[in-house]
Formats: sequence, C-alpha cells, structure tokens
Amino acid sequence: MRSLAFFACALFAAGHSAGASGQASPPWSGQKNNPTRNQGYVFHVPDVDNVPDLHGNPADARLVLFIGGNQFFVLPHLVAAFEAHHPELDGHIFYETLPPGILRRQMAAGNTLTLGNLSLTVQPDVYEAGERVLREMHKDGQVQNVVPYATNNLEIMVKAGNPQGIHSLNDLGRPELRLSMPNPQWEGVANQIANSLRKAGGESLYKAVYETKVKTGKTMLTEIHHRQTPMRIMSGEADAGVTWASEVRFQESIHNPIAGVPIPQAQNTVAIYAGGVVTGAPHAKIAAQWLKFLRSPEAQAIYHQFGFQSVAAVPHQE
Repeated sequence: MRSLAFFACALFAAGHSAGASGQASPPWSGQKNNPTRNQGYVFHVPDVDNVPDLHGNPADARLVLFIGGNQFFVLPHLVAAFEAHHPELDGHIFYETLPPGILRRQMAAGNTLTLGNLSLTVQPDVYEAGERVLREMHKDGQVQNVVPYATNNLEIMVKAGNPQGIHSLNDLGRPELRLSMPNPQWEGVANQIANSLRKAGGESLYKAVYETKVKTGKTMLTEIHHRQTPMRIMSGEADAGVTWASEVRFQESIHNPIAGVPIPQAQNTVAIYAGGVVTGAPHAKIAAQWLKFLRSPEAQAIYHQFGFQSVAAVPHQE
C-alpha cells in the first residue's frame, strides 16, 4: 500500500475513448491534478486504467478531503494555495471528487470504495456537500464544525452558438431535444434542477424532462457526474443539459465549444456549499484549518474565478 499512488485526470469520462492523438478523454487536466510529489511509475491508459476522481496518495496523507465532484476544477488551485501556507502538507493531501451521494455511501461502507479490482479504505477528515446535508449530518453526530463557504446557481449548458435555439427551461421539454441530466440517485444537483423545472413549467415540465424523455431515450441520465454533460454535448450525443453555472464558466475558460443560457433568478435555485470535520477524523486540527481557509479572501477569490459566489452575497433559496 505504501507505494500505491493514484493518478487523476480530474474528470470521469466513461464511454469516451481517446482521440487520434492518444490524448486522454476528456480533453482537459492532462493528469496534472495529482498532488503527490513522488508519483513513481506513471501508468495511465485512457478509459481503461485510470482513476479520475481520486487525487494523490492516501498511504501517507496528512489531510483527506471528500468533496462533491462539481468542484473538481477548483480543488487543484485550492490545494496548492493551502499547501503554500502549510508546507508540511506538500504532497500529503489526498482528495476525492465523486458525487456527494457516492461519497456518503463510501463512508457508510466503512470508508471503503471498490473500483474494478481495487478496494481502497481511507478515512476522510473533511466532507463537503450542500449545507442542508451537512446540517443533517451534524445533527446525527457525523460531522463537526459545519462551515458554509460558497454558493452556486444553475445554468443551461449548450453547444457554442446555441444551434438548437434553447432560450429557457421550458424549451427542454421539446420532444426532439436530446438532454444530458444529473441522475437523482446520487447527484444532489438533481434536486435543485427539479425545483427550477417546477418553477418554470410546473410538474408537467419536470415529468417531461425526467420521466417521459428518459423513457424515450431523449434524456440521458449521468452515470457518475453531470460533468459528463459537456462531453456529451461536444461529442454530439446531447444538445443541452442543466449544470451549475460554474461548470459553464470552466468550459468557457479552457475554450471548449460550450456556452450557457442563463436561468432567470425567479426560476433559478441557489445552493450553498458547506464542509464539516468528520467525527473521528485522524487529522481534525488541520481539517478545521482547511475549513477556515475556505472562507479566506484567497480561497474566495479562487471560487469567484470560476463563477461561485460568497455565502453572504446570495440569499439561500434551496
């Protein structure tokens, strides 16, 4: 176990093969999001032997973070900034960016996760997800010291140029449109999307998107992440999907052919992200410092760079 390092490209992309150049799919990250300094022999085969949501080496970790996958593009910047303040942690932070529901299943299963033929047991120090979930976990004694630190709202993700002329949530009910939508079984964002669909078009719009079009195959539910949505749009499998606005900003920032259609505030749903120190955390002291860091001007500036907002800036609508 001591020599085991996990090589992460930061994005799950099941079902997508490498391009002609052999570049890993999806086309961003370039395996640069592994905080481990001694990576040993790097063995990575796109879409066959890769572990895209486990980052670093758990064997010698001094801080273990379980964080909802929609922050996958923020974490490399946050971890680097935090390590700059805590040089003793340089190369010793391990983090997972799976959907919050899957992370909780892992925690409930003795902190053990199995991927293919590999079973990994690692105890988290910090768990981060929606504030409501963290408050419930706090009541149950599962986490301590709940800290809200950022907000996010929803946006419709489309192909650059918006060739299908999608201008509102109500357009998503059009029978011909192919959608990629988060799976309600494990993606918390599906709850926010359901709220917004009902605000825009009532129960009929929600059922059209999440029931009728699922049955007809016009709505594809994500297998792991709603981060699959931009891949499906770029590959031509889908026309649109609802994601966090921050994910549209990220795709635009790396010049992928992705654009966003804003959702009016009256129909939008704002989420507040929070973290807590997991009860019994092996590194509780540094975990509390991580949560304090998330509220710092430095960390907040990183979040703002990707379209997140500070907690005080937006009222809670969840």
